[in-house]
Amino acid sequence: MSRAVALRLGAFAGALALAFGAAFAIGTAVDPIAAADTTTAPAHGEEMGGMEEPAAGHGEEHSESGEQLPGLAVSEAGYTFSPTTTFYQPGKKTELRFTIQGPDGKPVKEYTETHEKDLHLIVVRRDLSGFHHVHPTRDASGTWSIPFTFTAGGTWRLFADFQPAGLDRTLTLGTDVNVSGLYIPVPLSEPAGIYSFDGYDVTLAGDPVAGKESELTFSINRGGKPVTDLQPYLGAFGHLVSLRSGDLAYLHTHPAQEATAGMKGGPKITFATTFPTAGTYSLFLDFQHAGAVRTAEFTVKVGTDGTTAIVPPTKLPTAAPSTPGHEETPHGH
Repeated sequence: MSRAVALRLGAFAGALALAFGAAFAIGTAVDPIAAADTTTAPAHGEEMGGMEEPAAGHGEEHSESGEQLPGLAVSEAGYTFSPTTTFYQPGKKTELRFTIQGPDGKPVKEYTETHEKDLHLIVVRRDLSGFHHVHPTRDASGTWSIPFTFTAGGTWRLFADFQPAGLDRTLTLGTDVNVSGLYIPVPLSEPAGIYSFDGYDVTLAGDPVAGKESELTFSINRGGKPVTDLQPYLGAFGHLVSLRSGDLAYLHTHPAQEATAGMKGGPKITFATTFPTAGTYSLFLDFQHAGAVRTAEFTVKVGTDGTTAIVPPTKLPTAAPSTPGHEETPHGH
């Protein structure tokens, strides 16, 4: 079962649990026997369905060089990520709105474009399911907004990746929002060197080492044939977001090769990236083909001595596999 399907089933189970819980509460109000029943209080954290995340180890919020890792702070260099609200309902289309407050306390209105956009927004649940890479619009007041549907209950992480005008570097700020409903975690996929979906087979090769620049190469096939007509997307043939399990430290990597309108790429996309520490990471590769942006997802365990868990596929499929329809994937653009 894919993590996308598991997320949807978890949301459905959560809705059923809430419905039965409401019925039981009504029953105990009129039944003295049921009302007199007592149970042991849940342990700290269990009352939220296990929504508490284990804290990162001491010092893990920094890289091997001691620098603050991107995405872990809501404020940096005087800029603050400020959502209009931090409470949402699952399965309901809503308007996700926020501002970037500048050092003067006012919404930032001027940005330096990076990768063809003023701001990139990443939305993912804290168990690393439900990944979306989207691009909201900004109004005259400096407020960003985009229609969005949170697919399941739990704590979700928002990342804003941008460069304010006048600042010589990009910033990645992160903040949490809460989605009502029972939280049913979706386990991380086991490390594997291939991800198959919608008739595509994407393979990953590389030997990443914590704290050192490593080369990762993705190869894209469709129906058993190499894809050689990838289309430019945001100035490149691929975009890679890597999130560290546990605290969701953020790495946004782009390939060295730029891509402009009319160019064709593939089947390989190579990235040079540095994983700041040893640990487990979720990798999300965006690429555009046949007019649609698609996302491949990998789990990688990175060690300090070249010991990794990128498992090469024993055999690449030669025919398009039977996979869930695109509407079942949690990815969005």
